[in-house]
Amino acid sequence: MPASAPGRSPTALVHPTGAGAADTVVLAVSELVTHALRHAGSTCTLDLTGRPNSIEVAVHDPGPQAPRIRTPDLNGGTGGTGRPMANRLARPTAVTHQRSGGKTVRAPLPRQMPPPHVPHPAHPAALPR
Repeated sequence: MPASAPGRSPTALVHPTGAGAADTVVLAVSELVTHALRHAGSTCTLDLTGRPNSIEVAVHDPGPQAPRIRTPDLNGGTGGTGRPMANRLARPTAVTHQRSGGKTVRAPLPRQMPPPHVPHPAHPAALPR
């Protein structure tokens, strides 16, 4: 079934496992699709591919420019957070230019995310300040 099937969430199609894996897929999709729409034009295509140990998010857009990593603008709202975030979530992102024009940004994500670090209650980092 294609990822664009009405009424189906992307995570239902690729079955991530482990705490946080589904949220990671949704966040990566959101960041990469938002970047494509914001910087490359009004259309893009999303492909999700399930593999034994990973889920690949691939976003194709017609823009010729590769996304560049820049210092995030945390106050002015001009962005800069998407690609660094995707690189942190994925086993780094890759950009491929297409012969027919445009590009594809791929982000392979692990199916299982490591559990979040929770400090032991007796550890000083866990004490209220």
